[in-house]
Amino acid sequence: MASSKTRRLAKQCGALLLVMGLAACTGTPGPAPSSSTSSSTPAAPTQTFNFGTASMPLGLDPAMTADSEAYRVTRQVLEGLVGVDGSTGQTTALLATEWQDSNNGLSYDFTLREGVRFHDGTPFDAAAVCANFNRWFTFPAALRKQAPGISFQGVFKAYSDEPVFSIYKDCAVQAPNKVQINLTRPFTGFLQALTLPAFAISSPTALEAQKANILDTVRNGQAVSAYAAHPVGTGPFKFGSWDDQKVTLTTNEAYWGNRGQIATINFIPYDRAETRQQALLDGKIDAYDLVTPGTFDQLVKKGVQIIQRDPFSVMYLGINQAVAPLEKLEVRQAIEMAIDKETLIRRFFIDNTAQASQFVPPKLSGFNNNAPSLGYNPEKAKELLKKAGYDGEPLKFYYPLNATRAYLPTPEKIYAEISRQLVAVGINVKPVPIDWEDGYLQKVQSPGDHALHLLGWNGSYADADNFLGPLFGEQRAEFNYFDADVFHKIERARALPSGDGRNTEYQSINAAIAASVPAVPIAFPISALALSNKVESYPASPVLNEVFTNVRLKP
Repeated sequence: MASSKTRRLAKQCGALLLVMGLAACTGTPGPAPSSSTSSSTPAAPTQTFNFGTASMPLGLDPAMTADSEAYRVTRQVLEGLVGVDGSTGQTTALLATEWQDSNNGLSYDFTLREGVRFHDGTPFDAAAVCANFNRWFTFPAALRKQAPGISFQGVFKAYSDEPVFSIYKDCAVQAPNKVQINLTRPFTGFLQALTLPAFAISSPTALEAQKANILDTVRNGQAVSAYAAHPVGTGPFKFGSWDDQKVTLTTNEAYWGNRGQIATINFIPYDRAETRQQALLDGKIDAYDLVTPGTFDQLVKKGVQIIQRDPFSVMYLGINQAVAPLEKLEVRQAIEMAIDKETLIRRFFIDNTAQASQFVPPKLSGFNNNAPSLGYNPEKAKELLKKAGYDGEPLKFYYPLNATRAYLPTPEKIYAEISRQLVAVGINVKPVPIDWEDGYLQKVQSPGDHALHLLGWNGSYADADNFLGPLFGEQRAEFNYFDADVFHKIERARALPSGDGRNTEYQSINAAIAASVPAVPIAFPISALALSNKVESYPASPVLNEVFTNVRLKP
């Protein structure tokens, strides 16, 4: 492990960007800025940028997946109505240049950027926006079962087959450059939610031509459509190719905004931290994400630039209450008491990673300083198991292989330590290792025999609802947690205006979730990137909103 001293030195390499990331984590939306155009014409991009990733994406239709490696690619290709300013955290203009609430939180009017075309030549206009919203709203039930990572339900609660439960009402074209989105009830985080990659606008022509709602191919363990292998947006980069070795994007010559310096991006997967590190040292890649504690010190000693992101994810041990005896509170409490979070963080996470006793990061409003935590108490865990009548029933423990995520740097090692701790209190663990690209995510988020599993959640915008709503706002197959009171409180909190009342409500929700132990939050991890000397600056973001037109390369 790296010493605290060497890690402090590494932090200084990206101090400015880290501060910028922190602002993005804690800022609040402001009024839309007006667009501006430079009087001089910048030089056309010419450089190639090779970026090392932890795995291949699980499909490139962002509406259908919650995969961070997929979003890393689609953020370059597709754009939403609004974006996030990297230095202030404010909601900023993207495909919409202006917007306003015109009906007490029930209607939002957007003025769209004019003269923009999708990569296939289709005009971007209000009809295209509504085509996308209506597609998401009308996703059929069969499709939703195939793609459990769809974000629409987590944000808008329901689809067109249950309109009374949905926050989304409809989308109305008012003019080619004017669109109105109507809600059934107020949702304070609506504009921030629109910054999610899942709500980027695709070409309606491409969606139809490539049958985006027909998932008839399996790729990396995930059912995908033809569109998910060739996305078409308005972004600064166009999709080029996707094979077994890499995903390639090329500059969009007709892009409406800054095209930056990069003409070609290659996203090249290395499923091990050691192989990513060596590829950087060998000059095969120019940067890579998800530096692990085991390689951190070596990189620092070699003088490699390291940028750390402010923590904006939570790593947890999932518990499936549909598997006996995990429906018993005493058993779930025993599992929490069996876990030594301090040891896990010290051994497997970057320095300054904080212990988690809830699912909302400390920097967000709604974080509860007094959320109940049972603490590490193996003797008490044994007593609870005995009280619950646990008699050594085997519990299948799913964990991913060949994967690194911001919230889960070394899954195999973390599994081994947690498993050892559980066995020490008398829990019969049955390991179920599954390759990440063999459908791990879908298997632990779908109905099944997964009693325990390792996973995490990376936040996408600065609102407690972005963490609590998708995880615990309704009954999900991942946990089979059901608490009508908590569900109602989350629904109510979403509509409350920003301020102390809303914060207090989310603090209460945090406490209720912590008390019932539907999962065990373990850490708020710090993630880090390594950069070659070719890179002058990189737009590090705690929400991973890193568009490569903002990468600055040395001449």
